[in-house]
Amino acid sequence: MSTLKRFGATFRTYEGQKVFWGILFVTPWLLGFVFFFLVPLLTSLQYSFSNIEASAEGIKVTFIGFSNFIEALTVNTNFNRQLIESIMNIVINVPLIIIFSLFIAVLLNQKFFGRSLARSIFFLPVILASGVILSLESTSLVQEINQQNANSGGLANALGAFELQRLMLRAGMNEYIVLYLTGAVERIYEIVSQSGVQILIFLAGIQTISPQLYEASKIEGATGYEAFWKITLPMVSPLILVNLIYTIIDSFSRSPVTELIMSTGFDSFNFGLSSAMAWLYFVSIMLILTISTYLISKKVFYQE
Repeated sequence: MSTLKRFGATFRTYEGQKVFWGILFVTPWLLGFVFFFLVPLLTSLQYSFSNIEASAEGIKVTFIGFSNFIEALTVNTNFNRQLIESIMNIVINVPLIIIFSLFIAVLLNQKFFGRSLARSIFFLPVILASGVILSLESTSLVQEINQQNANSGGLANALGAFELQRLMLRAGMNEYIVLYLTGAVERIYEIVSQSGVQILIFLAGIQTISPQLYEASKIEGATGYEAFWKITLPMVSPLILVNLIYTIIDSFSRSPVTELIMSTGFDSFNFGLSSAMAWLYFVSIMLILTISTYLISKKVFYQE
């Protein structure tokens, strides 16, 4: 009885309530993982170290060690190339998406005519990227239109990017920064189309900031620029971490590596090699997430 009382007293405290609600929200995911994902995850790990042969008698699993991993990293050149390209795209795109999303969220939080329409426009790519609209990207009509646009505007875009690069280099900017910014201009469609959810999360976070903080900063003579760096950015820093994790996972889910893994398993029926590719892909994601979370979490401000 005394143990139950101590247990109840613990959950009546503020820290205890945070632990309780945290466990409560994690429980559905944990149950789903244990009952639906744990067994396939362990099976795929077993397959990655095995040779899978299907016959009339059933599936024969033969342990072959690290042969599938060695083949994926040294023999299958498509996997290496696409994995490196995916990682490079994440390194380039994720910071741009986070910065762009926060900038647009701050603008959309201001009061102006047509604000609701503007918010809908920036969230529209998320709606269009689901369902039937997404399948249009693989149709011959859309490919033909994109090819015509590339042929007609490719030279103009190249000249525009070259001119922008030349102007920034003349202004004395660092060459690596210039190349990064000109690359961002070329990726603007990709950045905008993948920023809808992040903008929505940032916008919700900004709206929870107390207006009294901004009023007090105005009284003290702070400018809008100073209010952003001293109030807005620290208050939404936890959401920067959330959006960083979401954007990295979303970028990996859009990668052609997933299509290569599925094709290797279900088209070529090489489930051992496919499982090894999947685990290498999974480890790559986890390493990037761990490093990014470790670096960003140090700068996160949590208001108690």
